[in-house]
Amino acid sequence: MPIEFTTFRGSPDSSIKESKNTRPDLTDNEVLVQITASGVCGTDEHFRSKDMCLGHEGAGRVKAIGPNVKSFKVGDRVGWGFLHDCCGQCNQCLSGNEVFCPGRKAYGGADLDQGSFGLAAVWKETFLFSIPDNITDADAAPLMCGGATVFNALRKYDTQPTERVGVVGIGGLGHLAIQFAAKMGCEVVVFSSTDSKREEALGLGATEFYATKGVKDLQVGRKLDKLLVTTSRMPDWTVFMPILNPGAQIFPLVVAHGDISLPYWEFLHLAIRLQGSVISPRFQHRQMLDFAAHHNIKPIIQKFPMSVDGITEAMQRLAEGHVRYRAVLVPQAQEA
Repeated sequence: MPIEFTTFRGSPDSSIKESKNTRPDLTDNEVLVQITASGVCGTDEHFRSKDMCLGHEGAGRVKAIGPNVKSFKVGDRVGWGFLHDCCGQCNQCLSGNEVFCPGRKAYGGADLDQGSFGLAAVWKETFLFSIPDNITDADAAPLMCGGATVFNALRKYDTQPTERVGVVGIGGLGHLAIQFAAKMGCEVVVFSSTDSKREEALGLGATEFYATKGVKDLQVGRKLDKLLVTTSRMPDWTVFMPILNPGAQIFPLVVAHGDISLPYWEFLHLAIRLQGSVISPRFQHRQMLDFAAHHNIKPIIQKFPMSVDGITEAMQRLAEGHVRYRAVLVPQAQEA
């Protein structure tokens, strides 16, 4: 029998629209997921004016399975993120880098008729992730992109517990980056425009905190080995380059428009590495969830109803910088 469920879409005027999606009965390794929570990511704002279903930080429960599903059963808790499918045959897929597969299917470019802003979705079992028992659905949802993004930057590029890791910004990504880096054993040095988030940053695991507004000469003691930039705007590089060790890596993690401009001489003679980084491949995504469960890493969330009004409010507050720190949509019966 065909499967019908509610979704929420963007539109040319950027308003949120409720719609119905109808899909054929499950085949092969398809899984029908009843959505119980969805994170709201800054990337969703980029697609808000497109006629497509929004959301890519999904969590829920398996409601039905196709005939060839082996990994999940009805009732299991699962999540999914930015990537939906890959060819499985190219060099990138065979080397565990399916996020770079030329034939990948990902949010914003494929499966435009469904997303995590809705009441259900159908995905391949190979792109679903089991949610550990000690992580709630609402906490799991932001980890599916936000958590995977910061974990990938740290894990894929061989962060060591002896390193000093800088985090610029304490927001949706930054507050997760602090926790992951701290639990990896690193000294975590946090930079924010004002002192208002100092105690919160230290409580999340930061070892040092510096307010940067109006500062032209940062004094941080030992220099940094990695710098994760989690703000929507790039920092003043003339301030940050002097506090980086030779060979340090810079990770710009927020999707933004425009160019990155670095002081050329400092970049050259210090052998600084500007490292692009995207979401985790699946094996690291699984590691991220296990690591978060083991170390009790959780996002700080605010819940909003899974409705046109709830989504509109959540995205408006996100655009204004008023979410602390990840907005999570929940079906209205679950708001409590």
